[in-house]
Amino acid sequence: MKGDAQFAVCISNKRYAASLEVRKIYRLIPDKAGAKHGLVRVVDEMGEDYLYPKEYFSLVS
Repeated sequence: MKGDAQFAVCISNKRYAASLEVRKIYRLIPDKAGAKHGLVRVVDEMGEDYLYPKEYFSLVS
């Protein structure tokens, strides 16, 4: 269904320890431009949405 929220679990926070918590589930925000560069947009620990490396997350089904 279009508009369904997607979530991912953080599996690495290398270089982003203040913003991401390993094993925490984060909401993903669609970002086609970021995806073209291997990035995903998530709402982080500071409550802001930023782009992070896709390999730092595993999708939750």
